[in-house]
Amino acid sequence: MKADIFVLSAPAGGGKTTIANLLLKEIPDLQRIVTYTTRKPRPGEKNGVDYVFVSKEEFEKLIQENAFLEHAIVHGNYYGTPKREVFELIEKGIDVLLVIDVQGMRQIKSNYKDIISIFLIPPSFDELKLRMKKRGDSEEEIEKRLHTAIKELKAWKEYDFIVINDDIQKAKENTKYIILSNRLKTKRFDISKIEDEKLRNLLK
Repeated sequence: MKADIFVLSAPAGGGKTTIANLLLKEIPDLQRIVTYTTRKPRPGEKNGVDYVFVSKEEFEKLIQENAFLEHAIVHGNYYGTPKREVFELIEKGIDVLLVIDVQGMRQIKSNYKDIISIFLIPPSFDELKLRMKKRGDSEEEIEKRLHTAIKELKAWKEYDFIVINDDIQKAKENTKYIILSNRLKTKRFDISKIEDEKLRNLLK
């Protein structure tokens, strides 16, 4: 069975990490690739679970080794998706979930046309700002992230699907529907799973 790469993006505070964690609990054969970053961990974040935290020197060495599917500098820190882990899962028939920003989506899409991209947008700009405050971001961080969010929101037409995150459960269900319905596409249909031999032969 052919597996797929799903890209989930949203402005900072848009709820992409929360929704990704809910999806991983409910959808079998879906695995998130943990992003590498040079930023410092936030309180409660675990290395290897939320991000793989590395030094700037380590990250730049990995760039030289062509270890990333995509990488970018965001607010002064490197972020990158490890290439090897992605293709190991794809080979096993496991769908890959990438929780990355607009820059990362564009890089991947330029090399891999078949990705399925989903963009989460907040119900309002004020709500986005409120969510950033609830996360504990400083006023300086919030201003930087809001400036970035304005640019990212303009990229919505570049994505395959749009989900408005006004209610976390509803947004999760809509995103889940996108992933599960994609598995019913003809390109992923496995004739060998049909038990009736006559029907199986007719479909060949």
